[in-house]
Amino acid sequence: MSDRRVFRWATTGARVLAGTLVAAAFVVAVTTAVALPWPTLTREPVAITATPAPEASVLACAGSLLALGRDAAVAGAVAAAAPQDLTAGVRDGAPPPVETQLQTSVPGAAASVFTAEPRDRARTDVAATGSSTVTADDLSGFAASPCRPPLTESWLVGGATTTGSADIVIISNPGEVPATVELTVFGTAGPVVPPGGDIVVPAGTQQALSLAGLALGQDSPVIRVSATGAPVTAVLQTSLTRTLLPGGVDQVGAIEKPENDLVIPGVAVAPAEGPGTDAATVLRVLAPSADTTAHVTVTPTGVAEPVSAPIDLSLTAGMPLDLDLGGLDAREYTVSVQADVPLVGAVWQTTGFGAGADFAWYTPAPELAVASLFATPSGPSPALTVANPTGREAQVTVDAVDGSSSTTVVVQPGQTTRFSLRPRTVYSIDAGGVGVRAGVSLTAGDALAGFPVWSGDTAATPIVVYP
Repeated sequence: MSDRRVFRWATTGARVLAGTLVAAAFVVAVTTAVALPWPTLTREPVAITATPAPEASVLACAGSLLALGRDAAVAGAVAAAAPQDLTAGVRDGAPPPVETQLQTSVPGAAASVFTAEPRDRARTDVAATGSSTVTADDLSGFAASPCRPPLTESWLVGGATTTGSADIVIISNPGEVPATVELTVFGTAGPVVPPGGDIVVPAGTQQALSLAGLALGQDSPVIRVSATGAPVTAVLQTSLTRTLLPGGVDQVGAIEKPENDLVIPGVAVAPAEGPGTDAATVLRVLAPSADTTAHVTVTPTGVAEPVSAPIDLSLTAGMPLDLDLGGLDAREYTVSVQADVPLVGAVWQTTGFGAGADFAWYTPAPELAVASLFATPSGPSPALTVANPTGREAQVTVDAVDGSSSTTVVVQPGQTTRFSLRPRTVYSIDAGGVGVRAGVSLTAGDALAGFPVWSGDTAATPIVVYP
């Protein structure tokens, strides 16, 4: 073998050895790098916590009492029958609300809107209510209803479209853009959107529609009001005529949403006035979405025990049902309805069936989550009934916002209590965070009305923004 070949083999072997050593070193380096912790850089995202600015508080009122059929040439025409006397206010120290008028389609009718602007980045609570009295050949009685904020969905429970009824659905749009409203009538055929059940309500206006024009021949209708474009306030004016004698009138406020537990406080059963028949108390209830069995309990105010064992009521989805609650003594009651699916309902009570009789629809009271304002209208003997359906003791304070009165009462779990109030006064109710329910009733021999107290607006929840 020549020296040159030996040299080439040595050179090649050295290169192979060097390459092997380099590869081995690379593997060791990579393995070590994977095994050892690498330095990390952690940077928290920039976050800003902000509370949304509160909006103005807006309440739309039912407005004047209306009458159907006064023009013989136009049977479905609506006319103004009596003005609404209003009471409104805010908490002590807040600027008074601004009152404006909705444009109505009924000549001579008027409907107010109250707006309270926020102050110091806090929402301003406002309360307003109205009442009307009418005595005419075709319409007679006393009606009282609170002014309510507009909603995208609400429910009207009450009235009928059978002989003697002359009911009117009133839709108000206090906003700045038009609202498209769909009215779904739940009756003997289940839920139906009737011809004429889709309407456009221009901004700043109020429209009135005959309920019989939407669903004729219904003795226990329930109406769902759905709005797009802008929220609306819905009211049902209902009236009766018996053999040419007017038998009462009421303005029934909307229910915000179905609930599994309905609590209707302050149902005032008055002594029957007029000849013939004792006063009647009727519960109307609807399970919109599913069949269920509802449990109905009637408890006198100030008494722990109900008047009887709970009544079981079988409900078919989408089919309203009326239940006669039987002869009740003349006093105030709380009617409770529980089920395993959401319900809507209301209680109808009348002072009698003769001349000069009146009636009222009492709707469920929502839970009072925070201190809330309500107003009493002009009218007979207003009273507040507070029910405590929770398992906690509630210390309830009711203050007149003008400082003229203050009352505090402890309401035990499962019991109710009653506060006497003054007409045309704004009050604050505070239960210290316990979810009580409350209703206002106005009662006399020839006048009956009632409405629930709604919870005030809670503070806006802070939100986190990531720029």
